[in-house]
Amino acid sequence: MTRLILSAIIAFSAVACSQPDETEIVNVYSARHYDSDQVAYERFTEETGIEVQLIEASGDLLIERIRTDGDRSPADVVITVDASRLQRAEDAGLFAHTDFSSIAAGVPDRFIDPDGYWVGFALRTRVIAYAEDRVDPSEITSYLDLADPRWQGRICIRSSDNAYNQSLLASIIAHHGEEVAEAWARSVVANFARPPQGGDTDQLQAIYAGECDVAVVNHYYYLRLKNSDNPDYQNVADAVGLIFPAGEYGTHVNISGAGIAANAPNRENAEALISFLLSEQGQRIYAELTNEIPAVTGSEFDNPALNDLMGFQADTLNMSTLGDNSEAARRVFDRAGWP
Repeated sequence: MTRLILSAIIAFSAVACSQPDETEIVNVYSARHYDSDQVAYERFTEETGIEVQLIEASGDLLIERIRTDGDRSPADVVITVDASRLQRAEDAGLFAHTDFSSIAAGVPDRFIDPDGYWVGFALRTRVIAYAEDRVDPSEITSYLDLADPRWQGRICIRSSDNAYNQSLLASIIAHHGEEVAEAWARSVVANFARPPQGGDTDQLQAIYAGECDVAVVNHYYYLRLKNSDNPDYQNVADAVGLIFPAGEYGTHVNISGAGIAANAPNRENAEALISFLLSEQGQRIYAELTNEIPAVTGSEFDNPALNDLMGFQADTLNMSTLGDNSEAARRVFDRAGWP
């Protein structure tokens, strides 16, 4: 597998010239940076003989690069995390329409773009972490409970420019409307224990350190600590519990998704790769190595810690709804004074 990091823009010619045979390669532009992805691509090559040429970058940089290249782009598959970024890529015309009915037969409709431009292949839930020695988890049954004054000075969370927070707020807008969402955001700001900072692991460590009592995180950050061999990480996980909101619509779910590039020079290989990501082997890789939830219903995996979290009530919003409300979410964050 050829892997390139797009921390700085890599010239198109460098990619094109490295293609030994267009019938045996697939060019993947990915915003994911996980070891599990390298394993998936290597297994795909072992099974098909198709070499994966990988270019990694942040989601927004990736979208801008492919958009700028236009019909000169060698991209075959575009992968991003977060449904709103997939929508942004779709709006930029990056994807080719694809019939996912056979490729993604086991994926629920809500994780597939209604217009056929992308499909989710791994799921992440945004849950509420709490200090087990300081919080009664029965006090929180929905995200809206975080607005209660009882949590004043007790909440840690990332900044408003984080895509996961934006999609969470987009889901609240979808369910309750913009006015309720803004009132919620203002109240959560009033309950901050500290200005938003760091990533999700930092929020979990802040709970352990006593800087706050609750935080909003993606579930796999917690499992990464829980499954770690590092005693310090295990201590953090042992001190923290997770709440999967139930309430009227359940726990917010987001995705990593893939689509075939609009000008893919190796379309058949692109379809083969996405089909592999959704195969039994592909789904198992994400569940066992990255602690993500398989998008294919009924997938089996060997990860007891992840299995223990399953059975929650998942929000049934179509992922495209998150993209539809992402701009409104950013405006609400600004009005609420959420840094």
